[in-house]
Amino acid sequence: MNIVLIGATGYVGRAVLEEALNRGHRVTAVARNPAALPEHAGLTPKAAVLDGRDPTQVADLVRGSQAVIASFNAGGWKNPNLQAETVAGYAQIVAGLKQAAGPRLLVVGGAGSLEVAPGQQLLDQPGFPDEYRGGAEAMRSVLDSLREERELDWSFFSPAAHLIPGQRTGRFRIGGEQLLVDESGESKISVQDYAVALIDEVEQPAHSRARFTAAY
Repeated sequence: MNIVLIGATGYVGRAVLEEALNRGHRVTAVARNPAALPEHAGLTPKAAVLDGRDPTQVADLVRGSQAVIASFNAGGWKNPNLQAETVAGYAQIVAGLKQAAGPRLLVVGGAGSLEVAPGQQLLDQPGFPDEYRGGAEAMRSVLDSLREERELDWSFFSPAAHLIPGQRTGRFRIGGEQLLVDESGESKISVQDYAVALIDEVEQPAHSRARFTAAY
């Protein structure tokens, strides 16, 4: 498949890029600094800065692809404007995909909007880390916006609460709106297995216009 990966040099983006290339997909990898990308016959690097202003830039990048994976983070967790800039960047991505006649959108979402009990999201619980709150609020807003979307085919993929470096096992559970925990009450998945589940969804769509999650 022809896949566009936005945010290809980030923590999640690198794992997703490796998984997609290893499965033989052709990837247009979009990054602020494409020189940081590895060389690979199936990889086409592209430079772009998403500032919310130019949907046509996105449309030109994604036209002709079958799927667009957005792992967009507006300048990192320490960016004081992270929440507003992330929401604006995703609005630009959505508008650009519409201009390009709608390749499928898969969003690398956050765990903060997953439910720990009916109607109670992880983000709103006491003790949620302040350093991640802006990004979590942003991704909750992105999800809420996508739920109102009537033109695009989208999926929003929330990881477990802890997305950790680890191994590619290919063994995990898939869920929906609720935070998945193991028998010891922990919620975690390796970034490598998160990438496996994401590319599985690209190849065999099972969560059209829905959010899903994965954890051990």
